[in-house]
Amino acid sequence: MSSNNNSVTIFHYDYYILVPIITLLILGLLVLTSASIGIAEHYYHAPLRFFSHQLIYLLSSVGLTVLIVHIPVEFWEKVGGYLLIASLLLLLLVLIPGIGKEINGSMRWIGFGYFTLQPSELAKCGVVVYMAGYLVRREDEVLYYFSGFLKPMIIVSLISVLLLVEPDFGATVVIVCTVLGMVFLAGARLWQFLCLLLLAGVALGGLAVSSPYRLARLTTFLDPWATPYDAGYQLIQSLIAFGRGGIFGVGLGNSVQKLFYLPEAHTDFLFAILAEEFGMLGQVVVLGLFTVLVVRIFYLGLLAKKMNDKFIAYLVYGFGLLIILQVIINVGVNLGILPTKGLPLPFMSYGGSSMLFNCATIAILLRVSHEIKLRWGRLKK
Repeated sequence: MSSNNNSVTIFHYDYYILVPIITLLILGLLVLTSASIGIAEHYYHAPLRFFSHQLIYLLSSVGLTVLIVHIPVEFWEKVGGYLLIASLLLLLLVLIPGIGKEINGSMRWIGFGYFTLQPSELAKCGVVVYMAGYLVRREDEVLYYFSGFLKPMIIVSLISVLLLVEPDFGATVVIVCTVLGMVFLAGARLWQFLCLLLLAGVALGGLAVSSPYRLARLTTFLDPWATPYDAGYQLIQSLIAFGRGGIFGVGLGNSVQKLFYLPEAHTDFLFAILAEEFGMLGQVVVLGLFTVLVVRIFYLGLLAKKMNDKFIAYLVYGFGLLIILQVIINVGVNLGILPTKGLPLPFMSYGGSSMLFNCATIAILLRVSHEIKLRWGRLKK
């Protein structure tokens, strides 16, 4: 390879990103295996079914990361619009019977034999890439005119409608909040941002209370013991897992709640099983790893802003917001602090699409760090 920005002899790996990610992936695989052995044995007579599937997803994600990490960042600025269009098309296709695959009453997956794709995961990444380019192209409009806000929100609203039809309220909240955060970090005027924030809040609130199903999920967390065998059952079992874990946990593989007490223990409520088996110490380690990762991501965004590469800055900020919002919501749901939503814990919960696209964002972030080091030397430690 040559020595320009697009291709160099030595790739500068960012260990502040790599070490937390590798640790989270390994720890997630261990806890997922523990959480899923019972249910896999009961329903499929194959105790390592979910482990083997997740390992395939993980290895595929590593391969994808190796490919993406060598793609120049400027490429993503060029294809942002295409990614957005692809996201919209897939979100439409998933709603078509025969193409979309229904699981637990939701049409969120497109099935290809043994392989399934969740379009909402592509939509999260596609919206961030598109918005980063939009904020650069329409900088003055965003800074000085309300129309600069309104145009991207029309697109976000369209995506939100398609997600809510599935339904996937959790992904909708993440995408809307990420876009609002990117617009705010782009320097939008406070009063305009507050108006847009209020508008988005009213819209999401209206959508939430318009459906008895969503309303029940949004209010049950306030008092799950009022319906201990119905809507509050899952949260109560999650809280029991946290209580059993204590400070040091009951040990890997010794969880009781994973034995058919806690539904979705290997997906949305994996953090509760981690808390039971590794205790508060394990929770602190995992949240600490995510903190190191996100701080590093925003530091890269700050460096990009200083060197006046606004696309990279907004792209990095968007991915950082995407990751931290999903972590906050997932952990908050497991702890009963937030209403129950179907969001996986990034890099740890079971799910191929989530793993693939989260690792793809990490690959882009590694490329960003590499290009910054090429232009400005080594980052300050």
